[in-house]
Amino acid sequence: MLIDSHCHLDLPEFQERTAQVLEAMSQNQVGAALCIAVNLEDFPRVLALAESHSNLLASVGVHPEVTEGADPDEATLVRLADHPRVVAIGETGLDYYWHKDRPEWQRQRFRRHIRAAKACGKPLVIHTREAAEDTLRILEEEDAGAVGGIMHCFSEDWAVGQRALDLGFYLSFSGIVTFKNAATVKDVATRVPLDRFLVETDSPYLAPTPYRGKVNQPAWVRYVAEEVARLKGLTVEDIEAASCANFFRLFPSAKALLQGGTATTRG
Repeated sequence: MLIDSHCHLDLPEFQERTAQVLEAMSQNQVGAALCIAVNLEDFPRVLALAESHSNLLASVGVHPEVTEGADPDEATLVRLADHPRVVAIGETGLDYYWHKDRPEWQRQRFRRHIRAAKACGKPLVIHTREAAEDTLRILEEEDAGAVGGIMHCFSEDWAVGQRALDLGFYLSFSGIVTFKNAATVKDVATRVPLDRFLVETDSPYLAPTPYRGKVNQPAWVRYVAEEVARLKGLTVEDIEAASCANFFRLFPSAKALLQGGTATTRG
């Protein structure tokens, strides 16, 4: 079994398609997926997916690119994360690609998410783009290693990866690792310890080869796993076993939830 550690199944690309997406997951032995929130306004949709389907989980947070809507305080994040099917805080972090002036509001929001994660004891889902140094510095300053988390869609070099691993974080590989020109990511996938990585799709974005340019879906996390297996000289079964064990180690409550837990499945 594989687990997609990061997807956005609440987005319009999947409206009226949830049943097909879940069926494709089943056909590809993708047993579960973590649905990631990017703002508070759409969080109820994310949570509804996790409540309605026993193989879906949720996170709560506000993406660093989001400039409109509610900007949560620590108490709000902790309250929303209290739901048993919310297993992570995020997507949070820093993005200096879209905000080239490196605004302080991003850094303040990031710190609030880290403090909320520590308060509720749930791991973080980290987004970083052109901001690796500040991202790692803030994680260190806020003692984020106390809860750990995922460096989502990892695309930095091994030096950054090592620092994240030293902080107690896992590196998650997306469809980027299958791209021919992704030499840096392939190098990190080759080096990362077997007990410190995850796989993801970031659906509907970043579809892997051979579906590059298409609307991505959790079923295609298998292509990510196949490429990681090739790079590490292992079997896909090895990657399945390691990535699932890693996911359940990071999210200890997830195993019981995914075996039935409190979820129901609606027609």
